[in-house]
Amino acid sequence: MLRFGYAARTHTGLVRDNNEDSGFAGPYLQLVADGVGGAAAGEVASATAAYVTSAATMGSSDPNLLEVLARAVAKVHEQLRAGVAAEPERKGMGTTLTAILTDGSQAAIAHLGDSRAYLLRDGELSQLTRDQTFVQMLVDEGEITREQARRHPQRNVVLQALDGDVVPAPDLQLLDLRLGDRVLVCSDGLSDMVEDDRVAECLAEPDRDAAAEALVQAALAAGGRDNVTALVADVEDGPLISRDGAPLGALQDPHVVLDPAAVRSDRSEHETALD
Repeated sequence: MLRFGYAARTHTGLVRDNNEDSGFAGPYLQLVADGVGGAAAGEVASATAAYVTSAATMGSSDPNLLEVLARAVAKVHEQLRAGVAAEPERKGMGTTLTAILTDGSQAAIAHLGDSRAYLLRDGELSQLTRDQTFVQMLVDEGEITREQARRHPQRNVVLQALDGDVVPAPDLQLLDLRLGDRVLVCSDGLSDMVEDDRVAECLAEPDRDAAAEALVQAALAAGGRDNVTALVADVEDGPLISRDGAPLGALQDPHVVLDPAAVRSDRSEHETALD
């Protein structure tokens, strides 16, 4: 059965005072959520997105992975909307979400915003996600190049995110993952700072722990202007094991999750992702 062997790193960066990135790295789920909103509680949004998605997916026995991910995203939106209603000063908080899920036989991805997923296969790096940003729209329309987008003054304008206002429409697709593939899920604190060639070089490091550390250090060496999170996952074969994983960043503080009890699993032994 397919599963992930994984390593993960997160860092506040060299400019920010707190880490609004959240991550969850496990044998069946790799997820990064990058909070937006600053004083409006970006870390609350990202931690809630990571918690709800990990809990909902780990507890599901539905073979339709796209539906599982879609329901998880809808649940996050519901929780963020309730959180803003309870404390109006949180209005404006939101988060990106990029999550890769496998049930052992197939894999799927859900994507909102400008966090990214990459695939390294046979030494070649490809991007699995498309940034939902203003500058990516300009690139698609031929107005600017990919290199110009990296330096564009509006490069951080996200066209879609998970928040309490707009009903989300995530990019959902099945993935063709194979044994020996290596996947990277990261926040834009990495992808905005480090060129793809350097990402590929770091990701090619045989030891995945060393690869994850090299990616974070590359972002810091380039200026570290944002929080940076990197999850490095190797597609492996093995028997079914516990779905538990490692929380990262803001998700490590359970007090910032809006309502952990709101997620109810259809399998009681996996009621929450962090039990």
